[in-house]
Amino acid sequence: MTDNVLSAKPILERFQLQGRIALVTGGGQGIGRAFAHALGEAGAALAVVDVVTERAETVAAELTTKGIDSLALTADVTQTAQVQAMVDAILKKWGRLTIAINNAGIADWTAAEDVSEDSWDRLNAVNLKGVFLCAQAEGRVMLEAGYGKVINVASMSASIVNMPQKQMVYNTTKAGVLHLTRSLAAEWAPRGVRVNSISPGYTRTQLVEDLLQTPVGKEVAPQWMGMTPMARMAEVTDLQGAVVYMASEASDFMTGSDMVIDGGYCLW
Repeated sequence: MTDNVLSAKPILERFQLQGRIALVTGGGQGIGRAFAHALGEAGAALAVVDVVTERAETVAAELTTKGIDSLALTADVTQTAQVQAMVDAILKKWGRLTIAINNAGIADWTAAEDVSEDSWDRLNAVNLKGVFLCAQAEGRVMLEAGYGKVINVASMSASIVNMPQKQMVYNTTKAGVLHLTRSLAAEWAPRGVRVNSISPGYTRTQLVEDLLQTPVGKEVAPQWMGMTPMARMAEVTDLQGAVVYMASEASDFMTGSDMVIDGGYCLW
């Protein structure tokens, strides 16, 4: 057996993303914004995609201030034509796509017996269909190039049933993202495209902060912390290292995997 440790690139060099082209859906706020900054700081050029144009433009401007080559794009991930236009705009600007972070998603707390058909359809459209449509359009480009990284954002809710809040539809959509990820990984691995997922636990974003100020939020927050061994929520910066690793050459032998970052919540 040949030992390539001495001939391999230095490990920190393998984490660098210079020359890579990345996109982040839902990149205008929260976790997506943190992912965009992390990938850009590691060297990638970034397309910041959001359904709200102003949010995408704000984050792209933040990246530009850091000297990161960036592009703001607007897309509704549930619409095939808009997803394809997103990919086409990236190809027009940079000529290739190396890294895709499919992060756009929505949530809802409704008891199962009260979930409307419209709510079921909306969450499935954004959280599962949207991830598929993006991965399909991104994958076609990467498969032709023979290399790429697709990273889907799932949730620890894909593997557990959260409590005390009732969020059956959200849990179901995120479980679908996990199996979609594995299925794509199996199909595309022989052709050079790796597909993995990140599953955050409770993470402090502005949306969560706003929720925790409501009567329901004030009731559930102590239970969340009591069930988390690290006794706190994640900050968005706690997730950045994982996305850079999964996007980089350092993880080239990783596909079909889910990385849970939850402060130990799923240990119990």
